[in-house]
Amino acid sequence: MVEHQPVHNSEVYLLGLTPRPTIPPPSPPSPSILRDAEPSAAIDELCLDDAEDFEDRLEASSLTKQRISGAIHVLNTEATALRSLTHLYKTDTAAARGFDAAVGAITRHNGEQGKLVIIGVGKSGHIAKKLVATFNSLGVHATFLHPTEALHGDLGKIGKHDTVLFITFSGKTPELLTLLPHLDAALPVIVLTSHTRRDECELIQRRQDTILLSAPIHESETVSFGVSAPTTSTTVALALGDALAVVVAQELHSTVTSVFAKNHPGGAIGQAFNKPRQIRDIVVPLSEIPAWPQSSDEPCGADILKLGYDSQSGWVRIGDAIASPGRIRRLNTAHLQWPVSTIPNLAIERGEWISIRADTRISQAAEWLRRPLKSPDYGEAGCNEDSILAVIENGDIIGVLEAGQLSGWQE
Repeated sequence: MVEHQPVHNSEVYLLGLTPRPTIPPPSPPSPSILRDAEPSAAIDELCLDDAEDFEDRLEASSLTKQRISGAIHVLNTEATALRSLTHLYKTDTAAARGFDAAVGAITRHNGEQGKLVIIGVGKSGHIAKKLVATFNSLGVHATFLHPTEALHGDLGKIGKHDTVLFITFSGKTPELLTLLPHLDAALPVIVLTSHTRRDECELIQRRQDTILLSAPIHESETVSFGVSAPTTSTTVALALGDALAVVVAQELHSTVTSVFAKNHPGGAIGQAFNKPRQIRDIVVPLSEIPAWPQSSDEPCGADILKLGYDSQSGWVRIGDAIASPGRIRRLNTAHLQWPVSTIPNLAIERGEWISIRADTRISQAAEWLRRPLKSPDYGEAGCNEDSILAVIENGDIIGVLEAGQLSGWQE
């Protein structure tokens, strides 16, 4: 038995219309000129890995921008806080008076006795330790004291001529409030805090003669960064502490640079300070230059060559004249038998030396040489690399130099 099933096809039948003859679709036009078959262009293979790499690059780029944006926000915020602090000390007389009083308290003994004792806990303690290092390197005696250790015997660190500096953002750190009553009432006390008014600081309320050193921030760290971690507050505290250290050092020492160089002989900083800076640092003393005996006959070129070779400095004196190492090195074979007075440009009389002060900076002298050198203190004197410089101190010649030693000098 045959089963009848519905027929499935894709034809569409329109009922009620007059049937039309079926017309096949037109064929595509043929080219007028037959050509050989050409290879078709290959279709690029679809690779999903390329899409993933592109997404990774986008994500990495977005992450990098986010990181840099966050860093810039922090830097801008802390820079703004420092600008606000600068403006405060420019415009607020109370803040300026507090800073002035703090400097006066620390320098009251002119650095001859007493020290600065800096106290803090937590992040303020770390700031205190850094400031101790800065004060000491600038020749201002300072030490760190932990308030808890102070209550257990370390109060003995504090002497009767000392000055105490508390660092506390809140102005009411419990450890500092506990320590305060145990300090000698005669000791000057400074508090570096965020408060700008004395009646807002708990430490000052408990000791009215405390000096207020204001270090506020323009907005809370929670507002700036969403967390109250000490960031902007420690930056301004450190900056104000540095300002205090530098100003105190400048008041106590006539030349802070020399004090710092003495206290910091190591590392790159020490090497920079130990590098010669003035002409006196590289001069060849006249006392160390061997002289040809006056009782002997006039020396010849060979005599000067041997004397220069035996000399540690390479220089030789012949009466009032002098022969520099460069000139001696240029002696040729013929000159060895000639008397010195007949060898051109070997022994230079004192009247031809170019005077230069011992305290002249080497870099400044080198600049004169490149012009070429014209000494503003001793008149016009053309100079070249063979010229002999007479180094003057207190009106006397203390040594000599070849001008060529300065030609490539850099600090």
